[in-house]
Amino acid sequence: MNDLPTPDARGASVSGSAGARGTATAPTPAELRRWRQYLADERAEAQVYRELAQRRSGSEREILLALADAEGRHESHWFDLLGDAVGKPRPADFRTRMLAVLAKRFGSVFVLALMQRAEARSPYETDADATPAMAADERIHGEVVRALAARGRSRLSGTFRAAVFGANDGLVSNLALVLGIGATGVAPSVVLATGIAGLLAGALSMGAGEFVSVRSQRELLAASTPDPQAHTAVPRLDVDANELALVYRARGMSEPDALAKARDVFGGLTTSTAAIRIQRVGDAGITAPVLPSAGGADVADEHEEIGTAWQAALSSFCFFASGAIIPVLPYIFGLSGLAAVAVAAGLVGLALLGTGAVVGLLSGGPPLRRALRQLAIGFGAAAVTYVLGLAFGATVG
Repeated sequence: MNDLPTPDARGASVSGSAGARGTATAPTPAELRRWRQYLADERAEAQVYRELAQRRSGSEREILLALADAEGRHESHWFDLLGDAVGKPRPADFRTRMLAVLAKRFGSVFVLALMQRAEARSPYETDADATPAMAADERIHGEVVRALAARGRSRLSGTFRAAVFGANDGLVSNLALVLGIGATGVAPSVVLATGIAGLLAGALSMGAGEFVSVRSQRELLAASTPDPQAHTAVPRLDVDANELALVYRARGMSEPDALAKARDVFGGLTTSTAAIRIQRVGDAGITAPVLPSAGGADVADEHEEIGTAWQAALSSFCFFASGAIIPVLPYIFGLSGLAAVAVAAGLVGLALLGTGAVVGLLSGGPPLRRALRQLAIGFGAAAVTYVLGLAFGATVG
């Protein structure tokens, strides 16, 4: 961070501890403490944006540096208000300092998501010593950071999201299964076998479901993809009947637009028909890639972002299994009874807090609240099966 500037550098109009408020009323000690804290927080937030900018390029870098400059203007306001009473530099609040550390080390979308929440917590709208422009700045900063974070979220691969949700499914379902069976009073070896069976059954089910889902999606998209050879028929169409206009109408164009589009195509016909392309919904005003004039290799590339069915199946299997193995670990290492239950619940609880926090960051929500919600849902499901296991165990006994 840069050193605090001297009062002279901020302008000679500032006079004494009254600062920018004038000499009529001297600030109270509580006001001075609050202004100094605001000053420290603004400097720290500016540093966070600079650290994030170091890991970006192009327009994102420029936007982050502009945000840092804006925080610098806010810093100037509090410095001018403090005047000679600026005192020694204070540390920023703990959250902002942690964000600065994370931005320097990682510079990820998660830091942007946390900065979005930090901007939303700005107290300037209710603080009479902050200008209306500063309060408006903070609100707009939150929207700017929200947009940058949304860019980052969109760049996160679907595989990453699948990892979080797949692992969470494994954690909750297998913890509930293991605790429910264990509560009946069966031998630890039976609980272990049940846990392993639940892991394999759940992971295979997830993998099979993803395989069918992705394969079906690709087949549906392939069925909706225009024939890449359809353009070869255009030169031989009856211009008067204008069948081409029907194609455009079927893809969403109004009748006058479809007729006009077809006339344009016929008007541009040359001996080189390879220049003609029948596009997808893009002809109705939606941007879409142009299909190749021959062959079908490029058509398959349009669906690459979906991934292959086998990739999806293997990923889902591994993600579910990575979560489902955790409740089984105590029994693998020979624990039994309440000790195994406590260890399994503790390990799963930590994992649920982690996945919940990640989900919160990805969705732009409060990470702690999402983590606690995830923990409550997971433990709630496990508690129900544990109580049922106790009931069934007592009945059998």
